[in-house]
Amino acid sequence: MSTDLSHIDKEGNTVMVDVGMKSVSERTAVASGKVLFPESVYSQLSEQGFVHKKGGIIQTAIIAGIQAVKRTSDLIPLCHQLMLSKVDIDIQPFEDALHIKCMVKCTGKTGVEMEALTGVSVSALTIYDMCKALSHDILITDIKLEMKTGGKHEFSR
Repeated sequence: MSTDLSHIDKEGNTVMVDVGMKSVSERTAVASGKVLFPESVYSQLSEQGFVHKKGGIIQTAIIAGIQAVKRTSDLIPLCHQLMLSKVDIDIQPFEDALHIKCMVKCTGKTGVEMEALTGVSVSALTIYDMCKALSHDILITDIKLEMKTGGKHEFSR
């Protein structure tokens, strides 16, 4: 594994990676994270079917996450714009938390790890925003890349 940072040139300047010579392949990434609630807040939300006065929490977070995936290159300066073929965000309640999983797919010259991580992050932030009136003790945690395929390096946790 190389120890060189791909976004820093020999002079220490920030650069966008040139993917022009890379081969096109199907690339997939899956990221995950959690939003942990105080027990009383989770119970209240669960009893209400995760619908709050601002609307359906899970569905709103899914839409926000998908929008964020599509805008990753606008948010993270050195990310390439990608023609995405699939974005799937799944949010499931489990043990006083909402578990978020984001899968992103494209056929291209660069991977979709940052898009998957962005989808999870913005979904979690949307959940926090919709629920913060109930408690500021809500935690966003465990955001991580679970798996990536395609390209030079494949990865799986």
